[in-house]
Amino acid sequence: MYLRRYFCSQTAAGHRRRYERPVKQVIKSNFSETLAEIKESIFSSDFVAVSLQKTGGYSAPWQKCLPIDTEETAYLKAKRAAERFQILQFSVCPFSVKASKLIANPYNFQLFPRHEVKVGMPSYSFSCQSSSLTSMALEGFDFNACIYNGISYMSRAQETAAKVQTGSVLLNGGSLLSTSAFSVADVIFSERIKTRVKNWMNGCNNQHKTEDYLISSLRKLVERCENYGSRPSLTIDVCSERQVQLTSEALKEFVNIVLVRPPAKTGVEAIQVVLTSSEEDKNLLVKEIQDLEDEQRRLVSGFREVIDLISTSQRPVVVHNSLNDFTFVHSKFLAPLPPTTNEFASSLLSVFPHILDVNHLMKELGLFNKMNNLSSAISYLNRRFSASMDMEVSYEEVTDCVNVHGHSVMKVCQLFVNLCSILKISLEIPEGGHTQLPALLQRSSNIFCSSDVRDPYNDDVRIWTGKSRTVSLKNLVFLWGFRKGMSTQDLKDALCNSHDVFSEEFDVKMVDRACAIVVFWTPGFSKKFLGIMDSGELFSSKLENMVFEGLKAADYETYGRVCNSAMWKPDLAECLAQATDETEVFSGAKTQQEQSVICWNNDEMINLDEL
Repeated sequence: MYLRRYFCSQTAAGHRRRYERPVKQVIKSNFSETLAEIKESIFSSDFVAVSLQKTGGYSAPWQKCLPIDTEETAYLKAKRAAERFQILQFSVCPFSVKASKLIANPYNFQLFPRHEVKVGMPSYSFSCQSSSLTSMALEGFDFNACIYNGISYMSRAQETAAKVQTGSVLLNGGSLLSTSAFSVADVIFSERIKTRVKNWMNGCNNQHKTEDYLISSLRKLVERCENYGSRPSLTIDVCSERQVQLTSEALKEFVNIVLVRPPAKTGVEAIQVVLTSSEEDKNLLVKEIQDLEDEQRRLVSGFREVIDLISTSQRPVVVHNSLNDFTFVHSKFLAPLPPTTNEFASSLLSVFPHILDVNHLMKELGLFNKMNNLSSAISYLNRRFSASMDMEVSYEEVTDCVNVHGHSVMKVCQLFVNLCSILKISLEIPEGGHTQLPALLQRSSNIFCSSDVRDPYNDDVRIWTGKSRTVSLKNLVFLWGFRKGMSTQDLKDALCNSHDVFSEEFDVKMVDRACAIVVFWTPGFSKKFLGIMDSGELFSSKLENMVFEGLKAADYETYGRVCNSAMWKPDLAECLAQATDETEVFSGAKTQQEQSVICWNNDEMINLDEL
């Protein structure tokens, strides 16, 4: 059943209702049944849009991605946010465009991290930003329902670490060991295993013979015989992964046994050999164990199964802010974030080969500065361009529930399709053509830079979001320690004509209440100014007083060190001051060490001369 929608402007209330009703809400109780449904939706669609709602983004104004940030510093800021905050809602919308009609299948998953299986993993902890929680509360978000009914998850790295402790693993099928690589010790070990298992199987088959109960019990204790359910089993201790492979290889010739690797207990590894009565009984046991493993895997991975489905489908993923959203995706569902943006991109693209950010498509139209958020972007495009398109949203039932969440993912779909329509990009993907995107989409995909959409291949940055003029990083100087309450114009007036470096064009922009950037449009003047600040050369009386009161300066490299360190204080000025002090201490220690080496060498030379 489909519900038709249109891309047209409406009142705020009507606009909100338009996106609320079609989105299917998924919590822990209906997650399992939804998996098969969303799998079909993903694999039958051409694109997948995603949108995240988090407990926070940044703790201070300078910690968000700014126009002055390079690709690397923007990534470091996004990395810190992803490591501190948590995803509470993850909206997914598989969609296609067929016959000039958008067909969408939106889902909104409520998440809450917890360990469904007790495997000794560290407990989860995360930060919350009051403004983010307030915004969610105003939208009617039920935090109690999220905590009790939110879907849990584990990242791939966490699951790998916990897998040994979570349950039995089938080992049937032998190993890939080459017999030519066997040592004498390997051959002796393998023969002993074969002999032990053969004797045990003979004993099990002769159980019908009369045997004293005490002798039978002692024999089982010595041979480490026990039952796996209702079937007899034998436990074999192993000391290494090599012995696991040798045991599996040695027992391939035994027909009616199943090899199981049980959870490790107190660090002792073992293999359980389970005896079955027939080929049919063996197949039944294998199926039971596989079903148990699947259930255990679902409990452990949780929502990450949806992430794995999107990855397996290889469908292009559409987002509104790829850097911020996918640092969270990588951190929560894949593995800890790597230290550099290149490593991050390489790791992420091995899982999601095509990531499309609508910000980069807006750049193609030269309209990025008019797009403050999804709603304003859609409203602007509707006013300026005629790009409306029918939309069909699949749904199972329509309820009167007011607080239906996840409608932002519908806006991502709409904005993406509208932009592609304006740019004359065909979204009707031929069968099997998901890996070959149109040229313009291919050019705009997999770019991870700041929300300002600066050129990732150029070190120049923009200072003002609304202006296209760029400046080299070498021409930027950070200033702090000026009088409290000073405005941008006050600071610029104080600097103007106070020295030759301020006789040419320059600009000032406040980063936060206590730190500013000075932009020198004349190359070389920034370096000269930093040299003046270090030397203590006299300025005008007005600027000299500012220096006496504590005015400090640093280059962009110092700012980069702050972003790459643990110095994330609320005021950037404090961080820059600490980074500058550490640099001075390091430089002083290095100079002292060099002088000590020179003195030592001179002493050695004197001693040699005396000899």
